[in-house]
Amino acid sequence: MYLKSQLSWNVVITAENLDAKGLMLKKAIIIRLLDDFAAKKAMKNLGYFLALTTVEHIGEGKVRQHSGDVLFPVDFSCITFKIFPGEILEGVVHKILKHGVFLRSGPSEKIYLSHQKMADYQYVPGENPFFRNDKSSKIEKGVVVRFVVIGEKYVEAEKDFQAVVSLEGDYLGPIS
Repeated sequence: MYLKSQLSWNVVITAENLDAKGLMLKKAIIIRLLDDFAAKKAMKNLGYFLALTTVEHIGEGKVRQHSGDVLFPVDFSCITFKIFPGEILEGVVHKILKHGVFLRSGPSEKIYLSHQKMADYQYVPGENPFFRNDKSSKIEKGVVVRFVVIGEKYVEAEKDFQAVVSLEGDYLGPIS
């Protein structure tokens, strides 16, 4: 699900980037905020950071004692993407294993669909393995699949989410 969030972060501008002209200082603050935003990638409570939409307020800078750098409090709005249990999403199959498939949905690439959660689908091995059901419906690499999220987990070390999903429900399964 896409979320609009309001955040307050502290942005540090090095002494070399300080300029008496306000416009260049504002530009340096925004560039640093965008760099920090891109490096952060994701947070457990908000999901993946996708886009910074507006800078609401840049507070008064505070000089750091030992370095001479200046810390500015910045309030801004952004768009995030977070997976919630019970949510119905669509994803593209990018890896097929004997016991299930991995899907991509939005920025998340670690979405696992177990063969146990694909009712009536059997694994068909080969050079290009796939899953097929009795109605000749195929789940193979590159196919778009509609699924329901069973659970999700945030991995702090990787700043990434993992999810377990299912095809058990109405109108779920391959759609392309």
